[in-house]
Amino acid sequence: MKIVVTGASRGIGYELVKKLSADSGNTIFAVSRNEQQLELLKKECANNNVITIVCDLSKELSILSLLTNLKKHVQTIDALVNNAGAIINKPFSEITKSELDYVYNVNVFSVIRLIQGVLPLMEEKQKSHIVNISSMGGFQGSSKFAGLSAYSTSKAALACLTECLAEEFKEKNIAFNCLALGAVQTEMLNEAFPGYKAPVSAAEMAVYLSDFVVNGHKIMNGKIIPVSMSNP
Repeated sequence: MKIVVTGASRGIGYELVKKLSADSGNTIFAVSRNEQQLELLKKECANNNVITIVCDLSKELSILSLLTNLKKHVQTIDALVNNAGAIINKPFSEITKSELDYVYNVNVFSVIRLIQGVLPLMEEKQKSHIVNISSMGGFQGSSKFAGLSAYSTSKAALACLTECLAEEFKEKNIAFNCLALGAVQTEMLNEAFPGYKAPVSAAEMAVYLSDFVVNGHKIMNGKIIPVSMSNP
């Protein structure tokens, strides 16, 4: 499979690329703005099947460059994992427009632009899979936390987007699913909840995600799936 993974320079994305690259039949496009970390990731992968692409997903021109780069390497893409995320922990009344714009540009608008750009590379003859990584913070009915309104609402938008696109493209042999992840021990979690110890490591979550990316679309489409050790 030819798979694009954003947010690949740390945490879940980093571990997911490593896990997917263990299959020599896969070609993984690891996307992040952190070139140094991408190079480190490439060295840690067992097979020579990881292509790194530097991209700042908060900037539209950078996304256009990413899509151009992809098309230079391949004519088709089998899966896109929209894993990149931005977070701000701040009281709602103090969030500035620039901060809100940044969170939504990374968490929502970049996802829309990437999906629009990748769709022409997804063949209808073989079912493709687009996986949007959301959060339990954006899952309806789950516990909410003060200070995370920008992050949680942006992740909730991914859930609705997933349902809309699954319906719109159901005749195109492309599946859209959304995973609302619970607490995973990552740098982003530490930014939101300093000192908190999650029950799941990034490597453990990557095991689940890698299988879902490769096989989940064979049995489901348009699903918002809570992936958490606790109830909402």
